[in-house]
Amino acid sequence: MARDQSDPTPIESRDELVAWFDKGPKPPAEFRIGTEHEKFGFYAADRSPVPYEGTHGIRAVLDGLAARTGWEPILEGDRPIGLFDPDGMGAISLEPGGQFELSGAPVETLHQTDAETAAHLDAVKAVAAPLGITWLGLGHSPEWTRAQTPVMPKQRYAIMARYMPKVGSRGLDMMFRTSTVQVNLDFSSEADMVRKLRVSLALQPVATALFANSPFVEGAPSGFLSTRSEIWRDTDNNRSGMIPFAFEDGMGFERYVDFALDVPMYFVKRGDHYHDVAGASFHDLLAGRLPQLPGERATLSDWANHLSTLFPEVRLKRYLEMRGADAGPRSMLAALPAFWVGLLYDDGVLDQAWQLVRDWSAAERQALRDVVPRLGLAAPFRGEALRAVAAQVLALSHEGLRRRARRDATGRDETVHLAVLDRIVAEGRTEADRLLALWHGPWNQSVAPVYETNAY
Repeated sequence: MARDQSDPTPIESRDELVAWFDKGPKPPAEFRIGTEHEKFGFYAADRSPVPYEGTHGIRAVLDGLAARTGWEPILEGDRPIGLFDPDGMGAISLEPGGQFELSGAPVETLHQTDAETAAHLDAVKAVAAPLGITWLGLGHSPEWTRAQTPVMPKQRYAIMARYMPKVGSRGLDMMFRTSTVQVNLDFSSEADMVRKLRVSLALQPVATALFANSPFVEGAPSGFLSTRSEIWRDTDNNRSGMIPFAFEDGMGFERYVDFALDVPMYFVKRGDHYHDVAGASFHDLLAGRLPQLPGERATLSDWANHLSTLFPEVRLKRYLEMRGADAGPRSMLAALPAFWVGLLYDDGVLDQAWQLVRDWSAAERQALRDVVPRLGLAAPFRGEALRAVAAQVLALSHEGLRRRARRDATGRDETVHLAVLDRIVAEGRTEADRLLALWHGPWNQSVAPVYETNAY
């Protein structure tokens, strides 16, 4: 998550909220790929998590990166809580427990995304290594308790941490102990948005299975292949999940606006201050009758910030965010955008993907979502293992990337970034399955080796 917005333009009606979305569509020639990925920092000497303060803390990493890259600090008070490229080519932000996130630039090809990731990891390692800090690619921290996990000094996270236990049992785990990789993709019209939203919602459990990489909690198997995904099942169901209304007749920007308006707010940002209005209604802010801020009226930044606090499996902004995957090894960071670009950026492939999922019922989609965190590719679906569906979907993604025909300097097309998923489907074994086999075998029921095998 990059910077919260600060646009004071007033808004007074639901129609203006819909109009905000209307500015999202782009011509296909202008479609871009924006990849975001998080990672856990730990001290190589003792595997402990990295706090914010101190000469060897997260703040020191941010300061070092600013000096190395020329990126400018994002401040709360006098504390840097992130960095941004003044040329608009990306940002770095901190998740609640110190997870270090790159919000990548909007680029044209997956090769550029891969190169961006490599450059970022090289820069972060160059700054962090002298501080004794290494980075870990997993969907859930492998052994730290919540009490051991540091807390980043961001006002919005303090508000969320107070509110989360009121609306679900796992919200604090989500905030402080999970890590993900996401991709943001464009649409050409409202109808194109709806089609892509439906396909990606239906197939999000397939992505969750393919990218399952969080089998450990507090030093032992959790019973899930994607603990991160399981946590989302009881975080805050008012603002997360499979949003079945997206498949109903009449779905469009207006319907999503109505969904967003009905989700309770977290905060209202004025200047540098975050006002805690957790549980309040955006309807009331829009009407100027928010009890906590009498007379205060909604602005465009309030709307954009509120949308960033919705957490469905696929999130609509002025683009679509794919939210179902665990963070993972280096190769998986390029595979996630490759998987979705192949499916969604070619009209013919998108049509084939829609034909595959169009008769899936809401109950089937939800049942798959519920079982995938535990069973991954072995999850049952219509009389067969999900692995068979994943093979079909992955073949479609290959087809879409071949049709794009975007080649790197050596002549390879973008399907090269799907190679790790090809292996996972062929073997029927996810990264989480592999880690569990090691834990039960040569690791002698210890998670310590994962800090080496999954370090960036």
